[in-house]
Amino acid sequence: MPDGTDSRVPPPAPTASPSGQSPAPGTDADYLRRRSLRRGSAGWLLLTGLGVAYVVSGDFSGWNIGLSEGGFGGLAIATLLMGVMYACLVFSLAELSAILPTAGGGYGFARRALGTWGGFLTGTAILIEYVLAPAAISIFIGDYVESLQLFGLTAGWPVYLACFAVFIGIHLWGVGEALRFSLVVTAIAVAALLIFAVGAFSEFDAGGLNDIPVDHDAFGASSWLPFGLLGIWAAFPFGMWFFLGVEGVPLAAEEAKDPVRSMPRALSIAMGVLVLLALITFFAATGARGSAAVQEAGNPLVVALQGDGAPTPLSRFVNYAGLAGLVASFFSLIYAGSRQLFALSRAGYLPRFLSLTSARKAPYPGLLIPGAIGFALAASTGDGGRMLNIAVFGATISYALMALSHLVLRRREPALPRPYRTPGGALTSGVAFLLALSALVATFLVDVAAAVIALVVYAVALAYFALYSRHRLVAAAPEEEFAALAAAEAELERD
Repeated sequence: MPDGTDSRVPPPAPTASPSGQSPAPGTDADYLRRRSLRRGSAGWLLLTGLGVAYVVSGDFSGWNIGLSEGGFGGLAIATLLMGVMYACLVFSLAELSAILPTAGGGYGFARRALGTWGGFLTGTAILIEYVLAPAAISIFIGDYVESLQLFGLTAGWPVYLACFAVFIGIHLWGVGEALRFSLVVTAIAVAALLIFAVGAFSEFDAGGLNDIPVDHDAFGASSWLPFGLLGIWAAFPFGMWFFLGVEGVPLAAEEAKDPVRSMPRALSIAMGVLVLLALITFFAATGARGSAAVQEAGNPLVVALQGDGAPTPLSRFVNYAGLAGLVASFFSLIYAGSRQLFALSRAGYLPRFLSLTSARKAPYPGLLIPGAIGFALAASTGDGGRMLNIAVFGATISYALMALSHLVLRRREPALPRPYRTPGGALTSGVAFLLALSALVATFLVDVAAAVIALVVYAVALAYFALYSRHRLVAAAPEEEFAALAAAEAELERD
């Protein structure tokens, strides 16, 4: 059958979902067997490495453009606020991932708290982030390869093709091998950032932090806020680059060892590492050469070390390490996108063949099809910045919905067993929710076209769900069973 189900086995009777829809039949043991991941492949160390790998490329480039929007002070405040948002979100997700350790991640949490519509809205937003971001990063990898004059390449598309082919191939080989590869490359990138900081801080000059000319027409403008108070808000999306992606760790839950314990631990440690890297990278790069010099650089760390002068051994090393950071993020984001697509497809929100797994328990359609889409986008547009802005838009929507899911479950199901409890409870997720909404609005200040494109993609996906897939959900999928159990318990309490 086209959807990957087996027509020879009589389907069980449909089970009513909490939303009132009837999930599609055909949800037997064979259906789930053909859609199973390799359990117990990742302990807390590999999960922590995955969390850092999602993000580490953002330390090497991208964040510095926020200096053009808010100056040093504006970007510093924006980074602080976005750091608070991510910390609150991570602590909320740690609780949610211990309650529901499945590959659905944010979609699964929202499915339980907000129903089928909330689950689909959240899962689609996450997919937008994790399909667009690898395409953008492949373009940046191509730029690095060309600037470093590697392999004699002068065009980007062969690099894009090689990235998707080689790294998807590693993922198809097996999740354990993939996560170990990611950990090694991430460790190299993190070590390079620490070495960069030592070299850059040796040339630190506080006077260069606020050397961007002041726009005196901007409200509240000063040497620290050259573009005024609005510049803080406009810098939100770039403050996010130091943390963007860490929320994807729960997508590995079904392949983790003891996810109830390892997920909260990995999320907390990864967030701590990212905060440290953000602080040293931001201050070292701007202090070594000045904010004005690095605000529009494609490789701000290299510019911070050498300025307009000749390359130094340290700047060359950091340049190569930047390529390692991009590879780490590219590789891990492919993993995250495939798992979110797998979970949505397994539950029937998307075409079911997308969740089929190979003999090595890799969701091969979920790897190959987004990879083909990503390569096509990278090769046809070459606009990595625009694609990353679209990814950020999707991310902020998912953050707001995941934080809202935590709030709803805390209020509606206070007695739900919680092996890990978020410090601060609903207050913590409430802060994440409000800051996520602020970051969502800020994306319109930076790139209106990117936000509009993301909304169009969202509208098409929602039309598919409304007209087709919401009537054909799979009741036996873990996230759907979890939500159905909650509905049954609530009905028993009413009776």
